[in-house]
Parts: sequence; structure tokens; C-alpha cells
Amino acid sequence: MSIASFAELALSPRLQQTLTELGYAAPTPIQASAIPVILAGRDLMAGAQTGTGKTAAFVLPLLEQLMQLMQQPQAGSSRPIRALVLVPTRELAVQVFESVARYGQGTALTSALVYGGVSIAAQVEALKAGVDILIATPGRLLDHLRQGALSLESLRHLVFDEADRMLDMGFMDEITALLRQIPADRQTLLFSATCDDNLFALSRVLLRDPELIEVAPRNTTAAEVEQRVYAVDGERKLALVEHLIKVKGWAPVLIFSRTRQGADKLAQQLGKAGINALAFHGDLSQSAREKVLLEFRAGTLQALVATDVAARGLDISDLNYVINLEFPHQPGDYVHRIGRTGRAGNKGLAITLFSPEDAPLLEKVEAVLDTRLPQQWFPGFEPDLTRFDPEPRRSGKGAQKQKARKQALAGGKGKR
Repeated sequence: MSIASFAELALSPRLQQTLTELGYAAPTPIQASAIPVILAGRDLMAGAQTGTGKTAAFVLPLLEQLMQLMQQPQAGSSRPIRALVLVPTRELAVQVFESVARYGQGTALTSALVYGGVSIAAQVEALKAGVDILIATPGRLLDHLRQGALSLESLRHLVFDEADRMLDMGFMDEITALLRQIPADRQTLLFSATCDDNLFALSRVLLRDPELIEVAPRNTTAAEVEQRVYAVDGERKLALVEHLIKVKGWAPVLIFSRTRQGADKLAQQLGKAGINALAFHGDLSQSAREKVLLEFRAGTLQALVATDVAARGLDISDLNYVINLEFPHQPGDYVHRIGRTGRAGNKGLAITLFSPEDAPLLEKVEAVLDTRLPQQWFPGFEPDLTRFDPEPRRSGKGAQKQKARKQALAGGKGKR
């Protein structure tokens, strides 16, 4: 049975009123599928693209369950943490915290934000006041636990948002340490845009008899995003980016670089060309990152040049263009990169600049997507065809496994 409005979901009048005030009429597919499951107390593994409303899909039922809990007689006057949302990056933590505040307005529920790069003392003070919902990155949360600034012994709900990115960033040790301090009797929700064997292995550790919800075929990209791959010589990528921004009017645009050094270099080069551009990566302080984002959201920046880790969790409305300077090393990151545009039903355009040396990475992305990304030329920036490898691409999952086996048997001949 399809759900046509939020009124059909078992949410309290307070939350229904807030949704009406915010102009929310009908739930998105992930919201319509996930909210009833979460309200029923089930564990959940959900695959949903960024920009599909997945944050509200877990925040709304969490608020509902905690509001009902508050109506029950409580022993003592303290307010222990009942719900924990774990996220991989500071930017995503802020985004989720703002969503909790927005959807929870008018309720008596409290929330706090815990992440690295800022004063830990201010966070300790916020925790002392009592918190119902905590949004945190794993490393800083462990710091607080080790200092005894908080306890998770009364936790009832645990959410992993962008769980695939947590694994990619090497947070498994922190997750394991956290699980030792969290009650086994809890509801656990795992949200991810991409699903692979590592994620399913994690789900078997975290979840009990979970419901699996996938609102789109696994590892697919958002339908609203048009994807193009432009074949261009490596030394002409900068000129093409400048052309797209200055001549074609592609601004504001989010540009992805694989490295922090590459992001800094491109931002400087664009600046010399008269384009207002700034880099965005993990070497920046938290205050500097927030300042850059504020400028980009305000429209004063024409281009934001970001690394994959820093841009994870960015929620920038009305972003029409994404440019990949090259394909990411992790093929799953491609899905997240282009998911920065085409959000909430809006159209978006994502292009990737492809050079011969990018061929292995293109094949890996195509294997994850299980589709081909045909190359095309941009007029005036056609590549030198004598430099392209004539060997045909084999992008199927089987071909990728054969290639990996062949490389392993080669015994390390020829370094990458």
C-alpha cells in the first residue's frame, strides 16, 4: 500500500503540525518505507541515495518514540542519552543536528552535537545539561566516553548514517570500541548510499533480524542527475573547467579533487583566472571550513574545490553542477560525489573529466554502477586520440574480478 501523505503515518499531532509548517506534504519513498518499520521497533538496513530525505526518515520516528518515552514515569531527575546518531564527518553531524532541531521544534526533547576540531570543553557543558539525542563523530565521542563526560548505558536507539563512508574512513576500530559501551538491547538503524560485502558483514554484527529497505537498485545514482564523461587531455582539464565556469556560466559549482594538494592547487589556479574559488578539505580548521561553506551557500563563491572526505554530508540546496576533475580511487565515492546535485527532486548535471590514465578507475565505477558511462568530447577541447589506449574496456563485475586475479598473479610486477 502506497503512503500518499504524512497523515497516514503514526506520528503525533505535534510532529504532523511541524511538517505542515515546513511545507512537507508527502513522504519520500525512503520515508514512507522506513518510518513504519522504525516505529515498530525493528532494526533496519536502508539503502538510499543522498538527497532522498533519508535524514527525516530516521529523525522523525526517533522523535516520536522519545516523546512517547517522556510520557512514562521516569526514575530520578537525570536525562540520559536515549538516541545516538553516528556520522562520519563534521559537516554531516551539523546537518543532522540541524534536522533534529527543525523537526523537533515545539517538543521538550534536547539534542547535542559532538565532533572534533573544536573545543571539547564547550561540548562537555552541553552534555551536562542533559541530552535526549546525541549526534556525534566516532573519534570525538570516544574522547568524551574516556573522560567520563557521558554515558551510553541507557541508550535505546543507535543510528549509523552513511555507514559505508565510516568503513571507508577506517572507523571500524572506533565502532568496535563504542559497541562495548552500548547496551545490546537496543534498536539499531543503518543507512547507506552504497552497499557492498563489507557493509553487509557489518550489518550482521550490528543488527538483529533487520528489515532491508532499498528504494532504488543497489549502488545506483539519483535519477535526477544527468551524467557525462568528457574525454580530455590531462593538461587541458584546467582550461575546460575555466571555460565551463566563465563561458558556460556553471556557477556555483562543486569540483572534486582526489587529494588535498590537488584541491588547493586547482583553487589557486582558478583564482588566477579571475574565478572566485576556495578549497575545502580536512587540513582546514573547523572554523575555516564553516566560513568557506557559508560563502558557498551564500552564492559569493563561484567554485568550491573539495576532497571526498570533506564533502561527505554536504547539503547545498540548488546546486546544479558537479565536476569530477578525475574519478575517485574508491568507486563508491562516485555515487556520493554526484549525489551532491539533483537533490530533493531537483535536476542536476555531473560531469567527469576523463584522461587515458583514468581508464582503470572508470572501469571500477562502471562495475559498481553496473552500467557504461559513454565518453564524449567537449567542442574545442577534443583529446589527442593518438594518446588513448585502443584496448576496449571490460566493465562487468566478472571482468573486474578477472583483472584483479590477473594482477595478483603477476606478483607485483610493475608498480601502480
